[in-house]
Amino acid sequence: MSVTAVLHSEWLKIRSIRASFGSLIAVFAATLAITVLVYATVGKAELDDSEDHVFDAFYGINFAQIAAISFGATAVSSEYANGALRISLSAVPIRGLFYAAKTAAVAGAGLAVGLATAFATFFAGQAFLGEDAIGLGEPGALRACVGAGIYLALMALFAAGLTFLLRSATGVLSLLIPFILIVGFVVGDIAGSAADYLPDRAGQQVLHQVPEGSVGPWTGLAVTALWAAAALLAGWQAVRRRDA
Repeated sequence: MSVTAVLHSEWLKIRSIRASFGSLIAVFAATLAITVLVYATVGKAELDDSEDHVFDAFYGINFAQIAAISFGATAVSSEYANGALRISLSAVPIRGLFYAAKTAAVAGAGLAVGLATAFATFFAGQAFLGEDAIGLGEPGALRACVGAGIYLALMALFAAGLTFLLRSATGVLSLLIPFILIVGFVVGDIAGSAADYLPDRAGQQVLHQVPEGSVGPWTGLAVTALWAAAALLAGWQAVRRRDA
């Protein structure tokens, strides 16, 4: 099969499997809904107590990253249900091509939806702030919108790589969601600046108008990209060596 045909088939899988497509839609829909709810109720009150209005605009990204992780995990775990991987490898016997196409499909879909989510979240929140609203001309705002989209795509790839390794979306979600929501804060209290190199804390530096910690905005995204690359490399070794 041609590269284009394999890529198209992987996109069809994402679009036709409810779990993965639903998670992808949730990245956008749930984040936008939470942003509107928060800004409609306590937006201006929170604004008065904050010094980083750019970072506040992306409050919903905390929820979007969970949906992005779910998308990456379910997009891959579907290959391990009812022997689907055997069928996929029968159609695309070159495992490197199959793995690259699956990864590209997750990355492309995650990036497209991530960017749409970031810009929609930013503008939706500002719509409730009246004269206190900021625009893309605010220092760091455009960088944060673009960076947020990239960050969500990287988290989806991180989950995808681990799912290839563990062969279970449940296992990956049970590992990553507590890691993202809890471990970073615990390690931060104990290890100090070492926690700045965790995938979520490093990647989210790009959302700050003035980044905090020992890594900058794009350096932080690079750290998250390294985590994702390590997971994808481990996943590739598992696909290459294991039986379907």
